[in-house]
Formats: sequence, structure tokens, C-alpha cells
Amino acid sequence: MFRRSLTAIVAVALTVAAMMAAASADPAADEAAIRQRFQRWTADFNARDAAGVCDLFAPDLVYSIPEVVQGTRQTLCANLATMLARSDITLHYDNPDIHDIIVMGDVAVVRLTWTPTTEVNGIKDRTTEEGMDIFRRQPDGRWSIARFVAFTTRANRLLR
Repeated sequence: MFRRSLTAIVAVALTVAAMMAAASADPAADEAAIRQRFQRWTADFNARDAAGVCDLFAPDLVYSIPEVVQGTRQTLCANLATMLARSDITLHYDNPDIHDIIVMGDVAVVRLTWTPTTEVNGIKDRTTEEGMDIFRRQPDGRWSIARFVAFTTRANRLLR
């Protein structure tokens, strides 16, 4: 009886392990899913959809940008919502230029360049932002940014 129970437990454990390995064993599909998440973020940002923009970020997000060493999802989402609600400014992001995506199981690292354009009172400023994003596969299977670092070589003049 014990041997049969042990065999059943081992069989279930091996089946679950095989299913988990199969779910994360397709780096090309994972890379495509991550690219899609960036495209969705860009569309949401350009549509001024603050909830959609915030959806890309994991609940435990930690990030570093100039003047913010250890930001949180709550802070980032509040700042983005405030900025997207402004009617005196036009904001636009191009889809990112993705340089590298390295997938390792449930973690992926992305090196990329964003190109935002800001317009205030008919004056436009276009800059680039370099970044490194660390994605983690969430319990629902979607990829979300858990950590990121971003910087620009020249601050956007209109957002100061």
C-alpha cells in the first residue's frame, strides 16, 4: 500500500514538474509575449490609459531612474496617472527599440531604448531613454516588469 501511494505521489510530482518545464521551455514564445506587452504599454500610454499603463508592472516593482533610487509601483503609477491626466501637454512614445531579450525560465532581461516626444504650446522635444528591464512571469502566466533601471543622456526640456 505504501509503495503504491509513493509511486502515485512521484508520478504526480513528475507530471507537474514536466508541465511546469513545458510551460516555460519556449523562449521564442516568451520573447514574443514580452514584445507584445511592450506594444500594449505603448498603445495604452499614447491613449492616456493610466490603468493599462500600470498593468505592465509587477506588484512588487522596484525601479531606479534619475532622482529616484528605489521607486515602487504605487509611486510610479501615481506619477504616470498625474502626467497622463494633464491636458496642457501632449505625450507620445514610439514602440521601444529592443536590443536584447534574454529569457531564463520565469525571468527575462530586456535592454531597450524608448523614444518619447513631448509637446507643450506647440514646442516639441524628442529624447531617448535607455533602460534595462527585468521581467518575471506572474502566477497568471503573464510577464510583468519586476525591476527596471532607466536613464536619459539629456532630460526632456518640457518635462522639467
